[in-house]
Amino acid sequence: MATILSGTELAQKIRNEMKEELAELKKKHNLVPSLAVILVGDDPGSISYVKGKEKACAEVGIDARKYKFDADYPEGDLHKLISDLNNDPEVNGILVQLPLPSHINEEKILYAIDPEKDVDGFHPINVGRLMIGAPGYVPGTPHGIQQMLVRNGIDIAGKHVVIVGRSNIVGKPLALLLIQKKKDANATVTICHTGTKNMGDITRLADILVVAAGRPHTVNADMVRTGAVVIDVGVNRIEDATKKSGYRLIGDVDFEEVSARASAISPVPGGVGPMTITMLLHNVITAAKRQAGID
Repeated sequence: MATILSGTELAQKIRNEMKEELAELKKKHNLVPSLAVILVGDDPGSISYVKGKEKACAEVGIDARKYKFDADYPEGDLHKLISDLNNDPEVNGILVQLPLPSHINEEKILYAIDPEKDVDGFHPINVGRLMIGAPGYVPGTPHGIQQMLVRNGIDIAGKHVVIVGRSNIVGKPLALLLIQKKKDANATVTICHTGTKNMGDITRLADILVVAAGRPHTVNADMVRTGAVVIDVGVNRIEDATKKSGYRLIGDVDFEEVSARASAISPVPGGVGPMTITMLLHNVITAAKRQAGID
């Protein structure tokens, strides 16, 4: 059976490190990083995600400031709020929870955030920085995947990484991150997607297979090389009458099948998810230090 790569345990370890760092920052520089979290509407998933981020901030010592608005909040007012937060020296990071209501142009809103406070790493300037290997903010999920591999002693350099999925949040930035000629990267990267023919022929070549397709059982055991490392990014709800909620969460990988063939695999839940929020915290701390001129 494969080694289980627990994101829950690793995320807690990293957060404990953050607590110590933030205690030192407060002691030496009187610095407490702050994050502005903007939530528009009543999407249950978004509300849950924001609560998780607020809880994580409180755990490590980051000041989270929530701005909650009704679904009909005008786009112009949201732009004004972001402009004010951009100019507020007491705010180090700005996060707009997606999705936004249909009357608001998400792209324009994300692009309005100061790149130096774009802790989600979605602004084109930070995407460009990632592309050329310059310092910037890396989106939480790709960075969390990289840390999950590195901190579990899985060497990335020279390995063939196959990514299933080409989203702007996971697939593309992860490919850019792992292909860099840098420590904890330097991989050969292939991206598969809905237009890929005979996908199994490609995924079976992977030393490290990352699946972020957004569809249950996208990858089964026949698509995985024996001994490969498998990172499952998917989070899918399926009906389950035995659960109080009426559903359970599964990934994009057939866990039971693949875990019998892989050397290591991340579970769902408890895998990449906790790492995503943890790396967001990392970006907030980095933003606060940069803005304070602390190396």
